[in-house]
Amino acid sequence: MVDPIGMVYGAMNAIFNPILALDPNPANPALTVLIIAFFVSLITTIANKYLVDQDEMNDVQVKMKEFQSELRDAQKRGDGKRVAELQAQQADMMQMQSKMMTNQFKPMIVTFVPIILIFFWLRNSAIHNLVIILPKTVYWVTLTPVWHFIGHFVYGGTATIPYGIGWLLWYMICTFGMSQIIRKFLGFKQGF
Repeated sequence: MVDPIGMVYGAMNAIFNPILALDPNPANPALTVLIIAFFVSLITTIANKYLVDQDEMNDVQVKMKEFQSELRDAQKRGDGKRVAELQAQQADMMQMQSKMMTNQFKPMIVTFVPIILIFFWLRNSAIHNLVIILPKTVYWVTLTPVWHFIGHFVYGGTATIPYGIGWLLWYMICTFGMSQIIRKFLGFKQGF
């Protein structure tokens, strides 16, 4: 009998275990998670670059801001006639915004399966049970104590390893930073 999940996991092991083996400190796989976050960020950013018309999206956002500003100003002035005119245009603006939202989902459809597979591997690999020990500076700059404090109230317990975080929080920090760098490198007009 064919085990498709086992085959997928085996393929993911073949791809990512060499990266884990290259990590200078396999007991603290911060570098491995950073590399995986870079590849995921690269995939999603390239998908956004080529599947979403960035100029059109920026134009729609500018028009929406102008429309909302003009509507607010007319409401503050008490100009009922102008408010009525703008509210008549609101359906068109909502349609434009809906089209923009639909365009933003295109990259997600393409990247969803690869990202789910990567998370599947991370969740089932040796990385899942490991805690990443951050350098003191990174620990404080990434506001990790705040996340530990929030985690204490949400999940109970306390962080037991000084300067330690789980792989998922480290992955999110890395992905956010990498995405911003890659977006700037690829010439995105917006940061997010």
